[in-house]
Amino acid sequence: MSNTVTRADFDQVMVPNYGPAGFIPVKGLGSRVWDQSGREFIDFAGGIAVNSLGHCHPQLVATLTEQASKLWHVSNVFTNEPALKLGKLLTETTFAERVFFCNSGAEANEAAFKLARKYGSDHFGPEKNQILACKNSFHGRTLFTVSVGGQPKYTEGFGPVPGGIAHFEYNDIESLKAAISDQTCAVVIEPIQGEGGVMPADKAFLEAARELCDQHNALLVFDEVQSGVGRTGSLFAYQEYGVTPDILSSAKGIGGGFPIGAMLTTEKVAKSFGIGTHGSTYGGNPLACAVAHKVLELVNEPAVLDGVRAKHQRFVDGLNAINAKYQVFKTVRGMGLLLGCVLTDAYAGRAKEFLKAAEKQGLMLLVAGLSVVRLAPSLVIEDKDIDEGLARFEAAIAELTSAQ
Repeated sequence: MSNTVTRADFDQVMVPNYGPAGFIPVKGLGSRVWDQSGREFIDFAGGIAVNSLGHCHPQLVATLTEQASKLWHVSNVFTNEPALKLGKLLTETTFAERVFFCNSGAEANEAAFKLARKYGSDHFGPEKNQILACKNSFHGRTLFTVSVGGQPKYTEGFGPVPGGIAHFEYNDIESLKAAISDQTCAVVIEPIQGEGGVMPADKAFLEAARELCDQHNALLVFDEVQSGVGRTGSLFAYQEYGVTPDILSSAKGIGGGFPIGAMLTTEKVAKSFGIGTHGSTYGGNPLACAVAHKVLELVNEPAVLDGVRAKHQRFVDGLNAINAKYQVFKTVRGMGLLLGCVLTDAYAGRAKEFLKAAEKQGLMLLVAGLSVVRLAPSLVIEDKDIDEGLARFEAAIAELTSAQ
């Protein structure tokens, strides 16, 4: 049996729920990636906002290697030092007083939504169970989280879906006012909608959500799976806005590429998750927690966070310069190093074509829906990589537009 694999093998052995690019990355360093043939790519995708410190960051490699030689897994029948150290660091640097560890953003949100309902039932009775979320939101792929997410395409064919969930318009205070009631146990918001098109929330919208939750004894839940861990230039986006949630979900960038998720909350809310109410076999494993602790240490430095803001401007200026020539974007929006290039009507629905064109030029990009090209690079991407990547993006756009 041959150990050689190609992209064609994907179509033969994998469940067909993904449509990956035509090349297979085999090596990464910083913001550069190489495929099986040795061809180099610049990475503006960041593993979908996961590779917060790029590929194979030497301090993360050293941390993982050191922990791998000590202890991998003991389960939550026991605790472990890396989990406790990470928990302490998270409570020292955020609003949170308690932390629950899991393996992904979907699991972090699943825990958040279960905790919100349990807290509502504990304090106000079982009828306080409604979860409100934004239309066009995304909170994961479990049946519960995909139902809370406000995109019907992700629940088609999977019914019946969980009840007690309703949706309101993002950035629309009046829509939230009309939806919330004393039966609402939680209002769930992404401070920046990621999959929904890289749409930042208005500060007034988040402030109103906080006030309405307080009025109706509902918990405010921020999904910061994509916006957290330095992505906006603050450690978490809620700090950028000055609006504090009751529960926050984190994943993606917190592990720098190693799978880990976390749900952060207050002591009062956490009490509703007593022994046996929720769990995760792999959650809080020593390998993931050791790496995540090092990620947080490195990211939560003024030089890195200030660098995110500077790099944001470098990207925006470069993208706007490209657009001045080719006029393919309606706008470039986002915060920090989570950016969305909204395509003009002439190119609406064709975001994937921009990805394919970029691939030909040696550039890795993302989409956010059908009409937004998304960028979520390393928080420490070098300026030379930004400039070279933008040059490759411009070459891709030039080729794409010339074919019209």
